[in-house]
Amino acid sequence: MDLFTLQMENKLKTTAPLPERMRPKSLEDFVGQEHFIGENQFINRMVKSGRLRSMLFYGPPGVGKTTLAYIIAQAMDHNFIELSAVTSGVKDLREALKKAEEDLKIRGRQTILFIDEIHRFNKGQQDALLPYVEQGKILFIGATTENPYFEVNKALVSRCQILNFHELGEEDLKKLALRALEKDQVLKDFQASLDPQALDFLVSHSNKDARVMLAALEMAVLTTTKKGDQLVLTKDDISQSMMEKPILYDKGSTDHYDTISAFIKSLRGSDPDAALYWMAKMVVAGEDPKFIARRMVIFASEDIGNADPMALVLATSTFKAVEVIGLPECRINLGQCASYLACAEKSNRAYQGINAAMDFVKSHPTAGIPMYLRDPHNPRVQGEKEEGYKYPHQYPDAFVQQDYLPEGFQDLVFYKPSDRGYEKKIQERQAKRWDGKKDWEE
Repeated sequence: MDLFTLQMENKLKTTAPLPERMRPKSLEDFVGQEHFIGENQFINRMVKSGRLRSMLFYGPPGVGKTTLAYIIAQAMDHNFIELSAVTSGVKDLREALKKAEEDLKIRGRQTILFIDEIHRFNKGQQDALLPYVEQGKILFIGATTENPYFEVNKALVSRCQILNFHELGEEDLKKLALRALEKDQVLKDFQASLDPQALDFLVSHSNKDARVMLAALEMAVLTTTKKGDQLVLTKDDISQSMMEKPILYDKGSTDHYDTISAFIKSLRGSDPDAALYWMAKMVVAGEDPKFIARRMVIFASEDIGNADPMALVLATSTFKAVEVIGLPECRINLGQCASYLACAEKSNRAYQGINAAMDFVKSHPTAGIPMYLRDPHNPRVQGEKEEGYKYPHQYPDAFVQQDYLPEGFQDLVFYKPSDRGYEKKIQERQAKRWDGKKDWEE
């Protein structure tokens, strides 16, 4: 290391951002991900045995994916080459692969090639890695915030161990914040501390991202005036040192599908507060309101059905209102509809009914239409059993028992009304009409 490099590194110990200064150097210092970092877990066992395999790190930002790659390389005493799929092209990738191959051939030293945001590489770039990974010329670690099973080539996925990084918990983040105040070369000179409310606020508004939290903490320490000998940071100090918390939501990402899933499941679970929360997240993040409205129209029939027929009417009206009004006002229509759907009686019997009927049709494609149900203008019908049809309006209550299903399948029951909401009335009416002819028992 030359004098200028040494001087630069010494300078960075105090001028680099706090998240960089606090980057852990060993597995013992790493916070979170105990399911594969902990004692006798996958990473720990792999490092101790000295046997490494290619991996894909999958998880949200700020949970330590890049840091863990550094730690593994240092613990294994391997070369480490880092590329970002956002800024690197084919030329950079080829140069890195060539250097790794030469180091292995000439010096006998293995190289860990770490590629951040690997999902942003196109198929050709990802394919270029395959022979090097397969032959063991490199140890590959890719990091991605997107589901690798969707965004990374299947051939590359099959050659890697996928490690699912979890969001950092509140205790993990508090541990990192207090460690920074105690051990960072810059912050410890301020003798700073956080009052309980400030610590809770810092953690809850960091979006579970350690980088966001540490950056806000550093800003608060450096810009807050001391009162007395010690610097005690308050909730207001932290609040004024943070930008608006970013919302992790990309309309083409996994989080998009996770959020709409949470929204639908909250509606189904009859929790209007949770439903409004997930809807608000989508609206604030810029989701197309028509997408949300469409999903509610589907939900109204799939999960509410005839337990509350008004649900579909309101949902389709909401979709029309969203089309006509647009944001920001249509959020009011969306909120009304979501709260109604969440509180409505639930039944998926109509949904089950059409699915069962379609399954039966596919398995019995030749079931015939009884003659008396066919179009009377059909030449095949005339003179046959046209007279067999009983016109319901000629009977009391406009109902008469007759077979409407294909011959041989008259006892089929696809729709079984529940005993909830309006569907209970349907159940009672149908039971009276058919008087035991149809069996609705589960």
